[in-house]
Amino acid sequence: MTGDRRRWGRGRAVGLLRSEQSEQQASYVELFFDLVMVFALNRLVAFAVEGAGSADAAIRWASVGRVLLLFVPLIWTWTITAYITARFDPKASGTQSSILLTAFAMLVMGTALTGAFGGGGLVFALAYVFAQTCRVLVLGWSLGTHPLAWLYYRNLAWFGVAAMFWVGGALAADGARVLLWAVAVAVELGSAWLGWPLPRLGRERVSAWALRPHHLAERYQQLLLIALGETILSVGATFAVGRGRVGANEILGLLAAFLTAVLLWRIYFHRSGVVLGEAVAAARDPAEVGRFAGSAHLVMILGIVATSVGHGIVQTHPTGQSHPPWLAMILGGPACFLLGRAALERAVFARVSPRRWVGIAVLLAAGVPLLSAPPLVAAATATAVLFGIAVADTRRAARRPPEAPHPADSEATWLWRRRRQAT
Repeated sequence: MTGDRRRWGRGRAVGLLRSEQSEQQASYVELFFDLVMVFALNRLVAFAVEGAGSADAAIRWASVGRVLLLFVPLIWTWTITAYITARFDPKASGTQSSILLTAFAMLVMGTALTGAFGGGGLVFALAYVFAQTCRVLVLGWSLGTHPLAWLYYRNLAWFGVAAMFWVGGALAADGARVLLWAVAVAVELGSAWLGWPLPRLGRERVSAWALRPHHLAERYQQLLLIALGETILSVGATFAVGRGRVGANEILGLLAAFLTAVLLWRIYFHRSGVVLGEAVAAARDPAEVGRFAGSAHLVMILGIVATSVGHGIVQTHPTGQSHPPWLAMILGGPACFLLGRAALERAVFARVSPRRWVGIAVLLAAGVPLLSAPPLVAAATATAVLFGIAVADTRRAARRPPEAPHPADSEATWLWRRRRQAT
């Protein structure tokens, strides 16, 4: 009887796992999940814009920190879901059940975001705990006795520790809530970075990047487009709500937001974002390069979210003196994006273009003089810097053929360096 159950469990897992012939493109259920992610990011931006508009400087700074804290569970939920669909067939019932349960939890998290540090904190925390535990249980049951099931049970064991801090923080006062939730984030990210170590079992270093580099590259490309789409949605909704008082400043702010989104899209897809899958597949250690590229994307997404918050502030406060927390979003958002973009370029081409660092330096240096300027001027400055980088990218590409990806540890890079030394 036990042997029959073991064989049945392994056979069920074979039907759940992706095959070598499975499609690399995102499935409809994954795209449906992305729609819920758009809603959650939109609610996060709305929460940040509301807090940043406060007359109290402490509340303005607190809103910046809270955005960073709430961003992590949202993006981590999406990341784990992307890894799941890279390993498992999205057409299988177990995979779809896991994704749909997570999508529902993400929807609840989005509705509770604006009150996460008030009465909605417990709803947010419980929805997140539900998302992380239920999908592990669904996948663990679907995998049966397959060895991969232990990867998710390791995850569940460590998340059980983090869940205590998530729920405990939701029941605590405001200051203690921030501290406990920060500890929960540290436990989750730290345990994942260490491979979810357990006594007598060691660490687990099974990476979906080594299995499906092209699929995960496409998913991260889609995530970046989702974030850019949320920027358009957020600033457009803010502009529409204030249509009774729309003037030249609001129209200019809307134009700056649109141009910024276009430029961020252009800078990302200027070669590095396009050939990411090829670069990871060509690497000697696809898992390591993939994880680094994935982290670079999360930095870029954070920058886009901050930029979206900044343009929401521009729509509601286009004139008057800028406050430091506002400039942290208006200028810091594009700078954060360029930092992530530089990391992505390092992963794909084993180098970083100097114009990325120049752009970051200009954005940071502009913060001091722009303290006495209106937020609209700060937004226009950020747009001008991004425009200069995009033009430089275009001019460089026009003078040479498309560059082939060569990550730092790839065989192609090694041969290329040997040929260069020989000449």
